[in-house]
Amino acid sequence: MSVDVKKLKVNELKEELKRRGLDTKGLKGELVDRLKAAQEADSRGDTSDQGEQEDQDFKENEEDGEEDEPEQQGEPHVDAQKSNDSHRTEQQDGQDGEPQAEEIKVEADKSGHHGRKRPYEESRSYSYYEHREEKRSRTPQPPAEDEEENIDDTLVTVDTYNCDLHFKVSRDRYSGYPLTIEGFAYLWAGARATHGVTQGRVFYEMKINEEIPVKHLPSSEPDPHVVRIGWSLNHCSTQLGEEPLSFGYGGTGKKSADCKFADFGEKFGENDVIGCYIDFDTGEEVEMGYSKNGVSLGVAFRTTKEELAGRALFPHVLVKNCAVEFNFGQRPQPYFPPPEGYTYIHNLGMEDKIRGTKGPAIKSECEILMMVGLPACGKTTWAIKYAETNPEKKYNILGTNAIMDKMKVMGLRRQKNYSGRWDVLIQQATQCLNRLIEIAARKRRNYILDQTNVYGSARRRKMRPFEGFQRKAIVICPTDEDLKERTLKQTNEQGKDVPDHAVLEMKANFTIPEACDFLEAVTFAELQCDEAESLLKQYNEEGRKAGPPPEKRFDNRQGGFRGRGGGGNGGGGSFQRYDNRDGSRGGYQNRGGDGGSGYRGGEQSSKHIYRNHANP
Repeated sequence: MSVDVKKLKVNELKEELKRRGLDTKGLKGELVDRLKAAQEADSRGDTSDQGEQEDQDFKENEEDGEEDEPEQQGEPHVDAQKSNDSHRTEQQDGQDGEPQAEEIKVEADKSGHHGRKRPYEESRSYSYYEHREEKRSRTPQPPAEDEEENIDDTLVTVDTYNCDLHFKVSRDRYSGYPLTIEGFAYLWAGARATHGVTQGRVFYEMKINEEIPVKHLPSSEPDPHVVRIGWSLNHCSTQLGEEPLSFGYGGTGKKSADCKFADFGEKFGENDVIGCYIDFDTGEEVEMGYSKNGVSLGVAFRTTKEELAGRALFPHVLVKNCAVEFNFGQRPQPYFPPPEGYTYIHNLGMEDKIRGTKGPAIKSECEILMMVGLPACGKTTWAIKYAETNPEKKYNILGTNAIMDKMKVMGLRRQKNYSGRWDVLIQQATQCLNRLIEIAARKRRNYILDQTNVYGSARRRKMRPFEGFQRKAIVICPTDEDLKERTLKQTNEQGKDVPDHAVLEMKANFTIPEACDFLEAVTFAELQCDEAESLLKQYNEEGRKAGPPPEKRFDNRQGGFRGRGGGGNGGGGSFQRYDNRDGSRGGYQNRGGDGGSGYRGGEQSSKHIYRNHANP
């Protein structure tokens, strides 16, 4: 006998889901949908294995960040008007003895940490990586593809394809928020609208619904809650205001374009509404202005139609730890009346709206390029150039260097101005990368995996979740002279260095990838296959000669060595693995696999490293 799930309280919903072996994490509306789906499956006589369904539901919530965030730091109020009642009901019904939403105050706590005061959070010590470690004893199977509801393509919404992987878009596509667990709280997350404009006077609004609590950030973190709003070209990066023809106004009272920052307007934050208007009817110039809570702030940017060359400008938001909501004109009532003579972008005719790039329709059209090469060989440089010369592919670069680019402060990379512990930041960036790789495998997009990937078993492990994609390896193997020159240049320019023993370990285990069941093709960008193989034989010998004693070298994958036991390098000690990134040196982890094993977050013991390598 089925029950009316809408009448169940949160605790009852969770008990019923638990009884069925289903995931119990999420908001009340999500729990209701999950239980309804289970009841419908029962009514159809679905006899599929329940344990398998539980694992699938767990993965779906994991990818969306919804498993972690409601438990650890509260779900952002994505739609204030629609969800206040359900949030209040869930707080009352589902959290025994915990404070209600009305008791939350926006202020910094006594220790100087930023975020809302939620006393019940203090007792929570949930760790995503600790929680999942037991479930990761085997190589992950290809995850189920992320299913997205079809939206009327004539509507102007937040584009789920044209946004960062860690930006969570709501079901109605008019609001969103970033992942904020662990190191994600340092990251900016951006998204563009589905349509842009090339003419007329056009307007849209953005409201900051919530400054999401990030009490795990150090008190020294500058501006933990910021939103930057504006316009950009379809092929610009998601880092609004940090390249040409990308224009953003931020909550710190700054405007930026091409990474040039200047004072503008006022500061803004939670519950403020920013109006964004663009005017193509001022002769040869195009003007972009803003308003705050209905009060005009004036014109912030001017560009020329000649410079735009007919290309459309799209609504664009960049957030750090804030949940935002848009009014493109779909709301019955505006937050504040638009300026006279301006039209909401939603209300324009289809002939006046330009659709942004659409994503691949099916997984087999998606591509993942796996970089293979030693540190500083030029992988990141190649990846960036290739992505720039193929803008229609909209490659997402997955690498710690790309993560660090999203941690900028006022357009500056962290290593140039970071006051905290660099090694801690690198470790958190690595955790973010591992999580993003998991999310990426569920999305229909094109990717470049920018890591060293010199170990054969790691390549297999990382490519397996992308089954169904076009999987290709790009080998970057310069001459030894060029490699030394590039390493020195990178060290001088970026102030980072990779220990010799870390590079030697990679050299000892570096193998050339070949086309196989998980790689459709292998391309050599510099030295071709024969020359590269000859050089790698020299590297293998060089690394093995510098390695630990023979009894410590056993590795049943490819004849490589693996330092274990004792402390110290070259004397039978455990080797610290350089953390598999090109461009972001400084993090060295004792890890299984290659670069943190791609999907196993957190440091691991030498015994665990050996086990992973013996059973890749």
